[in-house]
Amino acid sequence: MGSNPPDNSKPMRVTVIGTGYVGTVTGACLAYLGHQVHCVDMDADKIAKLQRGEMPIYEPHLTELLRAASARGGIHFTTELSPAASESDVIFIAVGTPPRPNGEANLSYLESAARSIGAAMDGERFRVVVNKSTVPVGCGNLVETLVREGIRETHPQEERRIRFGVASNPEFLREGCAISDSLYPDRIVLGAEEDHTLNTLRALYAPLTAQSFDAPEFLPRPAHMTHVPLVATTLTSAEMIKYAANTFLAMKIGFANEVGNLCERVGADAIEVMAGIGLDTRIGAKFLNTGLGWGGSCFGKDIQSLLHTAEEYGYQARLLEAALAVNRAQRQVVIQKLQEKLFILKGRTIALLGLAFKPDTDDMRDAPSLQIAERLVQLGARVKAYDPIAMPACRAQNPALKIQYCDSALDAVFEADAAVLVTEWDEFRGLDLAQIACVMQQPVLVDGRNLYDPETARSAGLDYTGIGRSIRPRFNSRNGQTAESTADSLATLVDERSK
Repeated sequence: MGSNPPDNSKPMRVTVIGTGYVGTVTGACLAYLGHQVHCVDMDADKIAKLQRGEMPIYEPHLTELLRAASARGGIHFTTELSPAASESDVIFIAVGTPPRPNGEANLSYLESAARSIGAAMDGERFRVVVNKSTVPVGCGNLVETLVREGIRETHPQEERRIRFGVASNPEFLREGCAISDSLYPDRIVLGAEEDHTLNTLRALYAPLTAQSFDAPEFLPRPAHMTHVPLVATTLTSAEMIKYAANTFLAMKIGFANEVGNLCERVGADAIEVMAGIGLDTRIGAKFLNTGLGWGGSCFGKDIQSLLHTAEEYGYQARLLEAALAVNRAQRQVVIQKLQEKLFILKGRTIALLGLAFKPDTDDMRDAPSLQIAERLVQLGARVKAYDPIAMPACRAQNPALKIQYCDSALDAVFEADAAVLVTEWDEFRGLDLAQIACVMQQPVLVDGRNLYDPETARSAGLDYTGIGRSIRPRFNSRNGQTAESTADSLATLVDERSK
């Protein structure tokens, strides 16, 4: 479609449909860059809370960012799509695509949003409709068809005058650091089939790619950050990039856990092994952490969706199947370790330190803590738990789960027969392990995230076991270091190399 590219210096009018995790963060960041943003959601209660400055999710710095965004381009929250969409240059679809029982993505919210966008359009300007939701490969074509249907149903006489393009712009946000990932991303991926659509989005993201915006005081720009790569692809490739990225990371975690489980059996230490292979630049250190496996809303859903796509095309994706199986099995490792230490779990009291699937979020979706707690209850154990942020969400979303919620970590472990470190919150790093050992009925600690140094924990009086860790430290006669201090040195070097 021949047209002059947009002025990169001109703020754009943007609508974001959906005020969940992705939609709220995306809208706030675009408004902070100076664009005029309307965030739309059918949930009137959620919109009312956002209008009052109350966040529907827990995410560090989101409140400060929204405050700063309101003073810049401006961000508004509404339940009315038509007025916002009709005035916008770019319309993001950021609605949920939850999995169905067979793994297929539920696209009903996406379909409704696309038709509503078509109904709200007129011939006054060219608009770009952007899939920000994680959607199966091929949904770019589906959205274009549905937008056209919405136009045809509402404006049959103006159909030829209404101009729009469809793009895919997958998000790569990590809960707990989503603001940093949005303002200082590794890359921006744009999938489109024609130049005007692509150029519009290039202009929208120009402040990000050039890193020309003033960094917020609460989140300074990383020292190495001078620009952000922009990857322009076809619609289909952009959709596949999102799935490929998440499934690879999930498989990397699964690989670390598989090797870690083997390390326990042969007497190796997974921390040392992962540090050693992580220094290989072809492999990299990130996501090589042994533990309870991954959780959250993305990895499992995306793998299942990609498996469903593979099945549609008659292909068996064996690596993806294995990634799901390994992760499911990893959560039972904790139960096995507790049985090895306590033998009988019936009537025992087990304390869970952490409930959220990862630190710095209250997200309980596919959290390992839930499966661990359910299994413990099935085996007759009493479960106590403490999480700095996620207990209200856990209570609300899992009312039938038999957990005694506690006011502190010390309260949770008091007179417990064992404690399980489930989520590696910073608060837990500073716990007085000797005090923990003193107040427990039996000082058994299963470190599900390898947060603690084993020798330090044992010296404090705890019967410690980690994931993939050797049973006892080995002395390094060459330099006088134990294997634990050697692993720490390797881990420090890996951290420095990965920055």
